[in-house]
Amino acid sequence: MHVRSFAASLLALPLLAGCATTSFNSKWKAPDAEPVQLHGQAIAAVVMTKDPANRRPAEDALAAEISKRGAVGVPAYTIVPDDQIKDLEATKRLLAQQNVVGVVFMRVVGRDQQTTYVPGQWTSGPYYGSFSNYWGYGWGAVYDPGYLQTDTVVSVETLIYSFRQDKLLWAAMSETINPSKAESLVKELAGRVAGELEKDKLLVKP
Repeated sequence: MHVRSFAASLLALPLLAGCATTSFNSKWKAPDAEPVQLHGQAIAAVVMTKDPANRRPAEDALAAEISKRGAVGVPAYTIVPDDQIKDLEATKRLLAQQNVVGVVFMRVVGRDQQTTYVPGQWTSGPYYGSFSNYWGYGWGAVYDPGYLQTDTVVSVETLIYSFRQDKLLWAAMSETINPSKAESLVKELAGRVAGELEKDKLLVKP
């Protein structure tokens, strides 16, 4: 499996419009990874969590995002049974039997509460020149006091491997603020990953 063959399979990760809650803290790309279009190849979607009830819908969501760009996204749970998920050799054998050429991993590595102070608002304007102008304006624009806002920040590690080469091609650490559920987090992050891969010139749009 050539490095560039799997790189382009991540065209499967679409850029979602309007995603504003996810940011990347760090990224890495293999120096020899080159963009190429790849369609119809099997890409395994792996969301690492101990609870199968959470993992299955999350892997379904990731696989669906992969398939949107022409590759064949396959949830890992449909290939590797739960009782064999930690057996490396069994996993490799089962993935090979399904002709998997690459794997996308997502793993939550942190969940924190972040409290920030949102300051109040005060603005000046043309109404300050006279008592008469200010009187009406002032009563209609009373100072808006600030407040404390608490957000949930979820940190996720995303890794992209060439399965046949057993080689890491791209890696990133990201933070998403206030995700509603696992599936929505995966969909948003997949889209943002695609955007970063395009910026890194690892992917080209078909």
